[in-house]
Amino acid sequence: ALDAMVRIDDGAFSHVLLPTMLRRSALSAADRGQVTALVYGTLRGRGRCDFLLEQVLDRPLDALEIPVRAGLRLGVQQLLDGVPAHAAVGETVEAIGKVRPKAKGFANGVLRSVARLGPAWPWPVGEDDEAVAVRTSHPTWIVRRLRDDLGDDAAAAILEADDETPALTLRVNPMRATVEEVRTELEAAGVHVEVGRLSPDALVVRGSGDPRGLPVVRDGRATPQDEGSQAIVRAVDARADQRILDIAAAPGGKTTGIAEAMRGTGLVVAGDRYAGRTRLVRDAAVRLGLHDVVTYVADGRALPFARASFDTVLLDAPCSGLGVLRRRAETRWRLASEDLERLAALQRDLVVEAAALVRPGGALVYSVCTITAVETLGIDEHLAALRPDLVPLDRPSSPWIPHGRGALLRPDAVGTDGMFLLRLRAPVG
Repeated sequence: ALDAMVRIDDGAFSHVLLPTMLRRSALSAADRGQVTALVYGTLRGRGRCDFLLEQVLDRPLDALEIPVRAGLRLGVQQLLDGVPAHAAVGETVEAIGKVRPKAKGFANGVLRSVARLGPAWPWPVGEDDEAVAVRTSHPTWIVRRLRDDLGDDAAAAILEADDETPALTLRVNPMRATVEEVRTELEAAGVHVEVGRLSPDALVVRGSGDPRGLPVVRDGRATPQDEGSQAIVRAVDARADQRILDIAAAPGGKTTGIAEAMRGTGLVVAGDRYAGRTRLVRDAAVRLGLHDVVTYVADGRALPFARASFDTVLLDAPCSGLGVLRRRAETRWRLASEDLERLAALQRDLVVEAAALVRPGGALVYSVCTITAVETLGIDEHLAALRPDLVPLDRPSSPWIPHGRGALLRPDAVGTDGMFLLRLRAPVG
């Protein structure tokens, strides 16, 4: 866990790094589960951990060496999780000592001081942004942004949802299996399975461990994909023999979902700015046996395709990711408020390019896994001003809520990632 935290602090992505580390380890299934819970719990709870550490430290947290700081956070999170102080402190100090032997005494003193603060932990009271930020373990600017954009009640529900552990959701590949077949096999293996609430092809599973270890995933009968993303695939409404473009397609979840929906009868052109990410799309298509996926490498702001040449264009745009903070816990600590306008500027450029590639009568689908106004309503307004000829299509029903001409799926609604969806039709003539 400490090794993972250090590497994440250095820029690694937890959802990529940790499963890879665990697959290469000799840990038991139970220990892997414990490591996973501890790492993700500490990443989500970092704000609370840091608040308590700051009560007892005689120096700024940033002044500590990364392994020591990461270890202290792991120790505090165990205390918050109810691990007895002697175990949480002792095991953490030993782990820190293996990488920084001279820091053992310091770490022991700090963690014992934190342990004396609770478990009636001295959280700040009140409803100001700073107090809420500590209690919900978010940067203050995110609390303020959500309150300004969505209101206090919605913000409170979303901040609470960000603390939840997401379940694994599978999308069944209809070209290789039925939902019932996959569900029966998983339940026979002792996995708890529920049918999804947004997509008929979704299965929510618990107790499965590493999804790559599931036979249904290995042999391409199912793909891990959150129901929010599956809902975007359904909104594309892919039909037989269509030509569909997926811009910014990596790692390929939506691309392959679209291809599955067409049952091998059409063409999905999918790409990314970087060749390495495009390879992820190609690999995903190969695993699922999808032969109608063609990949390319290009900047989404200058695509090498004829204007008005696709039946549907999907732009699942790069975004701040504030709708997926429960799943990508470190994101909240890496983002800065000024990043939002930079991302929105990119989204505005991308969506205009995407709209130009839609054939007469075709559809443009814009989506982002975030919930900020500038990346949702702002993009809708920008496109409405530049392309007033594009006509909005029907929005999905509850739990989606109307948001501009599109719809918003909040992460607290049904336990999925938060998403924004905008569907527009190009004029026939």
